[in-house]
Amino acid sequence: MSATGLQAGREAQRTLVRASRVVDAAGSTADGWVLLTGDVVHAVGSGPEAPAADRVVDLGDAVLTPGFTDLHGHGGATESYEDDSFAGSLAMHRSHGTTRSVLSLVANPIPALAASLAQVRAVMAADPLVLGVHLEGPFLSPHNKGAHNESFLVDPSPAAAEALLEAGEGVIRQVTIAPELPGALDAVRRFVAAGVTVAVGHTVSTHDQARAAFDAGATLLTHAFNAMPGLHHRAPGPIGAAVADDRVTLELILDAVHVHPVVADTLFRAAPGRVALITDAMGAAGAADGSYRLGSLDVTVTDGVAHVAGTETIAGSTLTQDVALRNAVSLAGRTLPEAVAALTSVPTAALGLGDRLGRLAPGYAADLVALSPALEVQRVWGGGRELR
Repeated sequence: MSATGLQAGREAQRTLVRASRVVDAAGSTADGWVLLTGDVVHAVGSGPEAPAADRVVDLGDAVLTPGFTDLHGHGGATESYEDDSFAGSLAMHRSHGTTRSVLSLVANPIPALAASLAQVRAVMAADPLVLGVHLEGPFLSPHNKGAHNESFLVDPSPAAAEALLEAGEGVIRQVTIAPELPGALDAVRRFVAAGVTVAVGHTVSTHDQARAAFDAGATLLTHAFNAMPGLHHRAPGPIGAAVADDRVTLELILDAVHVHPVVADTLFRAAPGRVALITDAMGAAGAADGSYRLGSLDVTVTDGVAHVAGTETIAGSTLTQDVALRNAVSLAGRTLPEAVAALTSVPTAALGLGDRLGRLAPGYAADLVALSPALEVQRVWGGGRELR
């Protein structure tokens, strides 16, 4: 394959990265290289001939992929994204290949959410790898609340939606809404009109209610199978509605706890190219078992599995995206390009960012992950900067 995307003119620092294989949604290329110019991919190719560069990084037998994007995670390294500081969490996930993050907030009173949005805004001003906030609450069903404080759940009224949109202008990237709640469809339309990606989740909705939300503009399903009715043969529910709608991307927590690997394989087969692997990670990701907080709730983590204290309710995960990648290949039977796509091009497209993130192609962000042949993370670049 010859080089593509070479451009003349001003050049920033040029770094040529070589690897045994280069893999993204387009497939796998042997003896590949990627030329980075500053914070973007300048050219890609294969074989011994490559453009001149200021620096050459030869990764040997490594597999080179785009950086991973996590649509849904609450923290890690003992921190949550409601904390005063969460730099350790971001660093930990980046060391596991997640170069772009949407920071999920659990249900809280709207003033508390507004304060968290202001804090994330300040982080985003200094850190372009943070894509914004996912409001997983407060517009959730009290009958499928998961690890959210029921006292903080509210209907998606126009006043509540406007308050959050005003507080989160330029920060809210995604919001989860249970479509059966009063005012939900109007709220879906309002958030979509404001440029926010809307997800259906934490719901007891019927198939028709979920389909109505998708017709109103929702394009995501929050952690498929979890906190929603199952896929019944006479009542397909929100899962059936999402699988049947090519406009919808389905989040999946592939930690072998939230969803059985056979079910994960079935979902990949039913919705090819539309499954986004998320972490839904909480503070115990990258940390030890023990007692934690998720929002206002106490959480106990035992053998890496988080539960709301004293209950059987799963409270997020301790997953990192590199583990999700390995599970997609070894447990769910995906090819490596399929698995990589579920962590890169699929989630970025779901956010409307598929033209600049999630692929190794000219003009795309210089986000890269170098993996060993066993798919263990070795090195990470985000925005052209080496993170690990």
